[in-house]
Amino acid sequence: MLDVLGSRPRFPELPHLPHYLPRSVGRQPGELRAWARYLLLHEAIRLPLIGGHRLASAVARLWASRQTPTRNRQLEHAVQQRYWALLERDFGNTRRGLYPESLLFDVPFARYAGNVPRFLVDAPRILERIGARNHKDLPAGVDLAAYPAYYRRNFHWQTDGYFSRHSAELYDLGVELLFIGTADAMRRQVLELVAPEAARGPIRLLDVGSGTGRFLQQAARSLPGAALCGVDLSPWYVSYARDLLAAGATQNAAPIPRLEVANAEALPFEDGSFDVVTSIFLLHELPRQVRRRVLSEMHRVLAPGGLLVLEDAAQPKEAPELGPALAQFSKDLHEPFFADYQQDDLGSLLEESGFGAVSVTPAFVAKVVSGRKTLAPRPGPLLH
Repeated sequence: MLDVLGSRPRFPELPHLPHYLPRSVGRQPGELRAWARYLLLHEAIRLPLIGGHRLASAVARLWASRQTPTRNRQLEHAVQQRYWALLERDFGNTRRGLYPESLLFDVPFARYAGNVPRFLVDAPRILERIGARNHKDLPAGVDLAAYPAYYRRNFHWQTDGYFSRHSAELYDLGVELLFIGTADAMRRQVLELVAPEAARGPIRLLDVGSGTGRFLQQAARSLPGAALCGVDLSPWYVSYARDLLAAGATQNAAPIPRLEVANAEALPFEDGSFDVVTSIFLLHELPRQVRRRVLSEMHRVLAPGGLLVLEDAAQPKEAPELGPALAQFSKDLHEPFFADYQQDDLGSLLEESGFGAVSVTPAFVAKVVSGRKTLAPRPGPLLH
């Protein structure tokens, strides 16, 4: 994964895996088999993807006439340790009953495999965009004026930005390729904090920036009785997510979350409408002022004492060892607000925005930040 971000990680190869037995794994045969199956699944995904990343990175560097970055062994070790910690935590959460073990193996291989040919056909357009540094290559016929200026671009150099069904259909595959098959595992770390809330009784949960609905799909299978809702600014992504969630509900007998097209700066809900608000990998794509307005809206729609859980990219305050990779990420993948996000610590930002009991937990190259609506937001614009 991090080859794209400017490093070349080396993880333990398969012969060494039997020696890695986390403390969270019991010694019963059934549990050992489950851990081995889980580990082999991730290795079967990770190892080919690392090779693919190196090839893609080499092609992209040649296309953009960039030099191969110097190998950073300290960074590689840090990434390796955080990778293993994520797998151990993810597996351990199922032992604690926070979400079903079946989620560990819920990888839509057929859907991803069906999209690989389209992804490869799309690759030359992405490379051309990278070479020209053209982030305004958006589809004709879309009323772009109806969307904020910061949103009208090709984030990650992806074709059509967030303005087509084509983009939505390829998004999950692209994210898993980027994160070497750990995107779902990282999303599930949000459920670690949400599940205890649902255990006390039915909750009302809002997911802001729900994208293709992948997290809501996991939540529907993990939070019995929860009323789930998601909002996203892209009608194409909302339409695609509705289809996926309806199909998943039919297959797993889970409730279908409600989805709406909405701008997170002005959520279409009354004050105190939700017990839990979540958001995954949204804030780093927002300008600083917008980031604060969105958090203010999340605070508004939460009930008193309600829980906010955010997951987004790691930041220097708690992960300085990832600094080189994070800095390269914004350059390679057209994340125009990422450098500012790196200096806008989420834990501190939640406290400024009226949340108490703030906690921060690492999740591979991301982190999960939570807080409760117990304080009044500070008056005036929250600008540094």
